[in-house]
Amino acid sequence: MMRLYIKLSRNKEIIPFNYQHLLTGVVHKWIGKQNEEHGKPSLYSFSWIQNTSAAKDGIDLTRDSYFFISAYDELLIKKIVRGIMDSPETFCGISVYDVQIMSTPEFGEEERFILNSPILVRKKNGERTKHITFMDKDFDELLTESLCNKLRIAGLESKGVKVSLDQSYAFPQTKLVDYNGIKNKTTLAPVIIKGEPKQIAFAWDVGLGSSTGIGFGALK
Repeated sequence: MMRLYIKLSRNKEIIPFNYQHLLTGVVHKWIGKQNEEHGKPSLYSFSWIQNTSAAKDGIDLTRDSYFFISAYDELLIKKIVRGIMDSPETFCGISVYDVQIMSTPEFGEEERFILNSPILVRKKNGERTKHITFMDKDFDELLTESLCNKLRIAGLESKGVKVSLDQSYAFPQTKLVDYNGIKNKTTLAPVIIKGEPKQIAFAWDVGLGSSTGIGFGALK
């Protein structure tokens, strides 16, 4: 279990506010053509770009801009590193100029996390799919269920883990995120995870909720 901190050069073109699909495309380019991650729950996550500045029609990067990718499978991280070395270019004239590899930290049995990208939770209701936020009573339950499903896919114990909104946080928000023209209603608020340390470490790597493989639910 590992995390890459990817430092980015300044952009040559203004970055659109809704750049998430562009970042996703870059991540999948680095994973490579033999990409087995499509069409199944992602056991990896990546953040939005950190340390940006607002521009008139989008955002600019600063000298401290970066994002991270973390994964349960170390082989996937190594594949991404090779992809970056082969093709460090991203979008809007941005290139990778440094990559730092960090092992997953040691966690306790209860940890509080803030988000580096908002959490998306989907709930199927017959033919329809509803986006669930912290304002819905089953938000914690569905978040926990999603994490348990990923733990089982990875062959890890899923019993005893619980994810919940940090009820002490005064300013939880919903955020409407446009991903390639699709509007997604998401949550921005700290969460608390209780369970075995290795279950919490797994969550830190793979993220929470739906669509972590396209940049939702990344934990700082």
